[in-house]
Amino acid sequence: MTMQPASTEIASRTAAIIQELKGLEGPLLPILHGIQEEFGHVPKDALPVIAEALNISRAEVHGVVSFYHDYRSHPAGRHVLKVCQAESCQSMGSDAVTAKLKQLLGIGFHETTRDGSVTLEPVYCLGLCACSPAAMLDGEVIGRLDDEKLDEIVAEVRS
Repeated sequence: MTMQPASTEIASRTAAIIQELKGLEGPLLPILHGIQEEFGHVPKDALPVIAEALNISRAEVHGVVSFYHDYRSHPAGRHVLKVCQAESCQSMGSDAVTAKLKQLLGIGFHETTRDGSVTLEPVYCLGLCACSPAAMLDGEVIGRLDDEKLDEIVAEVRS
Protein backbone atom coordinates (compact mmCIF):
# COMPACT_ATOMS: atom_id res chain seq x y z
CA MET A 1 0.00 0.00 0.00
CA THR A 2 1.40 3.40 -0.99
CA MET A 3 0.75 6.53 1.01
CA GLN A 4 -0.28 9.69 -0.82
CA PRO A 5 1.96 12.69 -0.30
CA ALA A 6 0.53 15.09 2.25
CA SER A 7 0.01 17.82 -0.34
CA THR A 8 -2.10 15.47 -2.48
CA GLU A 9 -4.26 14.58 0.53
CA ILE A 10 -4.62 18.25 1.46
CA ALA A 11 -5.55 19.13 -2.13
CA SER A 12 -8.19 16.42 -2.38
CA ARG A 13 -9.77 17.19 1.00
CA THR A 14 -9.69 20.91 0.16
CA ALA A 15 -11.35 20.26 -3.22
CA ALA A 16 -14.17 18.37 -1.49
CA ILE A 17 -14.80 21.28 0.89
CA ILE A 18 -14.73 23.74 -2.02
CA GLN A 19 -17.17 21.63 -4.02
CA GLU A 20 -19.58 21.61 -1.11
CA LEU A 21 -19.44 25.37 -0.46
CA LYS A 22 -18.53 27.14 -3.71
CA GLY A 23 -22.18 27.68 -4.65
CA LEU A 24 -22.66 30.07 -1.74
CA GLU A 25 -22.60 33.79 -2.34
CA GLY A 26 -19.15 34.98 -1.24
CA PRO A 27 -17.81 31.46 -0.71
CA LEU A 28 -14.21 32.23 0.30
CA LEU A 29 -14.79 32.73 4.03
CA PRO A 30 -17.03 29.66 4.46
CA ILE A 31 -14.49 27.59 2.51
CA LEU A 32 -11.64 28.82 4.72
CA HIS A 33 -13.68 28.03 7.84
CA GLY A 34 -14.40 24.55 6.49
CA ILE A 35 -10.73 23.94 5.73
CA GLN A 36 -9.66 25.14 9.16
CA GLU A 37 -12.27 22.90 10.76
CA GLU A 38 -10.99 19.96 8.71
CA PHE A 39 -7.25 20.47 9.30
CA GLY A 40 -7.11 22.61 12.44
CA HIS A 41 -5.49 25.35 10.35
CA VAL A 42 -5.39 26.58 6.75
CA PRO A 43 -2.50 24.65 5.15
CA LYS A 44 -0.29 26.49 2.70
CA ASP A 45 -0.95 23.73 0.14
CA ALA A 46 -4.68 24.53 0.20
CA LEU A 47 -4.26 28.11 -1.02
CA PRO A 48 -3.58 27.40 -4.71
CA VAL A 49 -6.46 24.90 -4.82
CA ILE A 50 -8.83 27.54 -3.44
CA ALA A 51 -7.51 30.24 -5.77
CA GLU A 52 -7.95 28.09 -8.86
CA ALA A 53 -11.43 26.91 -7.90
CA LEU A 54 -12.68 30.44 -7.20
CA ASN A 55 -10.76 32.05 -10.08
CA ILE A 56 -8.90 34.47 -7.80
CA SER A 57 -5.19 34.94 -7.18
CA ARG A 58 -3.23 33.09 -4.52
CA ALA A 59 -2.32 36.52 -3.15
CA GLU A 60 -6.01 37.30 -2.60
CA VAL A 61 -6.53 34.05 -0.70
CA HIS A 62 -3.37 34.61 1.34
CA GLY A 63 -4.46 38.18 2.08
CA VAL A 64 -7.77 37.01 3.51
CA VAL A 65 -6.12 34.27 5.59
CA SER A 66 -3.53 36.66 7.01
CA PHE A 67 -6.05 39.49 7.59
CA TYR A 68 -8.51 37.59 9.78
CA HIS A 69 -7.03 36.60 13.12
CA ASP A 70 -9.24 33.50 13.46
CA TYR A 71 -7.44 31.71 10.63
CA ARG A 72 -4.26 29.87 11.57
CA SER A 73 -1.39 28.94 9.28
CA HIS A 74 -0.19 26.27 11.73
CA PRO A 75 -2.12 23.79 13.87
CA ALA A 76 -3.20 25.02 17.30
CA GLY A 77 -2.55 23.24 20.56
CA ARG A 78 -5.02 20.81 22.11
CA HIS A 79 -6.56 23.82 23.87
CA VAL A 80 -6.99 27.36 22.55
CA LEU A 81 -6.97 30.13 25.15
CA LYS A 82 -8.09 33.55 23.93
CA VAL A 83 -7.59 36.52 26.24
CA CYS A 84 -9.66 39.66 25.68
CA GLN A 85 -7.61 42.74 24.88
CA ALA A 86 -10.52 45.16 24.32
CA GLU A 87 -10.86 48.42 26.22
CA SER A 88 -13.23 47.20 28.94
CA CYS A 89 -10.99 44.28 29.81
CA GLN A 90 -7.89 46.48 29.66
CA SER A 91 -9.47 48.90 32.12
CA MET A 92 -10.16 45.99 34.47
CA GLY A 93 -6.66 44.51 34.37
CA SER A 94 -6.32 42.31 31.30
CA ASP A 95 -2.74 43.52 30.78
CA ALA A 96 -1.74 41.98 34.13
CA VAL A 97 -3.78 38.83 33.38
CA THR A 98 -2.09 38.50 30.00
CA ALA A 99 1.38 39.00 31.48
CA LYS A 100 0.75 36.35 34.14
CA LEU A 101 -0.62 33.84 31.60
CA LYS A 102 2.36 34.39 29.31
CA GLN A 103 4.68 33.83 32.26
CA LEU A 104 2.84 30.73 33.52
CA LEU A 105 2.64 29.16 30.06
CA GLY A 106 6.05 30.31 28.84
CA ILE A 107 4.64 31.55 25.52
CA GLY A 108 3.40 34.74 23.89
CA PHE A 109 0.40 35.44 21.73
CA HIS A 110 0.09 33.31 18.58
CA GLU A 111 2.39 30.68 20.11
CA THR A 112 1.83 27.11 21.28
CA THR A 113 3.54 25.48 24.24
CA ARG A 114 6.28 22.98 23.39
CA ASP A 115 4.14 20.09 24.59
CA GLY A 116 1.31 21.20 22.28
CA SER A 117 -1.12 21.61 25.16
CA VAL A 118 -2.25 25.20 24.56
CA THR A 119 -2.17 28.02 22.04
CA LEU A 120 -2.50 31.56 23.39
CA GLU A 121 -4.30 34.14 21.27
CA PRO A 122 -5.56 37.70 21.71
CA VAL A 123 -9.21 38.46 21.03
CA TYR A 124 -10.85 41.85 20.82
CA CYS A 125 -14.12 41.56 22.74
CA LEU A 126 -15.93 38.48 23.89
CA GLY A 127 -19.09 40.39 24.78
CA LEU A 128 -18.45 39.78 28.46
CA CYS A 129 -17.59 43.40 29.31
CA ALA A 130 -19.58 43.40 32.56
CA CYS A 131 -17.39 40.53 33.78
CA SER A 132 -14.00 41.91 32.71
CA PRO A 133 -11.29 40.78 32.40
CA ALA A 134 -12.42 37.84 30.33
CA ALA A 135 -11.04 34.93 28.33
CA MET A 136 -12.30 32.03 26.26
CA LEU A 137 -10.97 28.51 26.68
CA ASP A 138 -11.97 26.09 23.92
CA GLY A 139 -15.08 28.13 23.14
CA GLU A 140 -16.19 28.56 26.76
CA VAL A 141 -16.10 32.12 28.12
CA ILE A 142 -14.64 32.82 31.55
CA GLY A 143 -15.22 36.14 33.27
CA ARG A 144 -13.78 38.00 36.24
CA LEU A 145 -10.34 36.51 35.80
CA ASP A 146 -8.15 36.62 38.88
CA ASP A 147 -5.03 34.77 40.03
CA GLU A 148 -7.05 31.79 41.29
CA LYS A 149 -8.91 31.39 37.98
CA LEU A 150 -5.66 31.75 36.03
CA ASP A 151 -4.09 28.95 38.06
CA GLU A 152 -7.17 26.78 37.41
CA ILE A 153 -7.02 27.49 33.67
CA VAL A 154 -3.32 26.67 33.45
CA ALA A 155 -3.83 23.44 35.44
CA GLU A 156 -6.69 22.44 33.12
CA VAL A 157 -4.74 23.01 29.90
CA ARG A 158 -1.67 21.24 31.25
CA SER A 159 -3.58 18.09 32.28
